Amino acid sequence: MRSGIVRSLCLVLAGLWLAGCSGGKLSNPFDSKTPGTDAFASAPANGDAQQPLGVPAGEGGLLGSDPYDALNLGKKQYRAGNFGDAEKYFRHAAELHPRDAEAWLGLAACYDRLRRFDLADRAYAQAIGILGPTAEILNNQGYSYMLRGDYKRAREKLLEAQRKEPGNKYVANNLQLLDDSYRQGKAIE
Repeated sequence: MRSGIVRSLCLVLAGLWLAGCSGGKLSNPFDSKTPGTDAFASAPANGDAQQPLGVPAGEGGLLGSDPYDALNLGKKQYRAGNFGDAEKYFRHAAELHPRDAEAWLGLAACYDRLRRFDLADRAYAQAIGILGPTAEILNNQGYSYMLRGDYKRAREKLLEAQRKEPGNKYVANNLQLLDDSYRQGKAIE
């Protein structure tokens, strides 16, 4: 009986030891230093449990291929309306992958929602530097100018986006929104 308890205890300890393994290296499972204990690893404000970021997503795959990388977490937080948290994730993604236009575009959209238009302009410039002035970027810039109440520049960007992609429904919707907003005399919120 006593040997059964000792054997069970040994198996539990061995299991705990193996649970601490990472990439073929043995680590102490009781050590308080775990990967991903930076600010980005904390759970979002909405209470959803998230996997810690730990290793940058670029190691072993494309940015955005892991549902728990900074880019995807930024998108999730943006969709949930948590623009401050989304900004942190997109900024982290842009820092890890400075040539990823999607990270810069997400960052710019967050800055627009946070009304940090100076930073939004910088992020849009980075995205344009990578991809050029695509219809998507021009559309987002037009929306940014609408948020600021700058209807003239908004129209210029949206019309430029429409010339690049005449059938783009998002550009058409933003042009309609611009016209409605202009008639009402107030900026989009």
